[in-house]
Amino acid sequence: QVQLVESGGGLVQAGGSLRLSCAASGSISSVILMSWYRQAPGKQREVVALITSGGRTNYADFVEGRFTISSDNAKNTVYLQMNSLKPEDTAVYYCYVRVKLAVSIKDYWGQGTQVTVSS
Repeated sequence: QVQLVESGGGLVQAGGSLRLSCAASGSISSVILMSWYRQAPGKQREVVALITSGGRTNYADFVEGRFTISSDNAKNTVYLQMNSLKPEDTAVYYCYVRVKLAVSIKDYWGQGTQVTVSS
């Protein structure tokens, strides 16, 4: 029904920057919210940031002002600009969206993109 395609991950040195993107496609009536989660090896998946269709944003405490989530509603795409990256930011980053379909509301996960921050 709905597919999420992520891109932008990679290897970066501490203090560097990356921009992740996630494009949603399929039978989407409207997007309710788009968000980013991450999961490090041996750790639980945790929310990083989210943005609603109205543009309201929320961030995890560990972001500490370093990341910015944004969206392009016309493209059904969400971005995560990550600056001042730290080794502890190393994880697989997942896009997660809640969308309204024709007769229901459903959640979808992206395939994940690896972010590795070296010291």
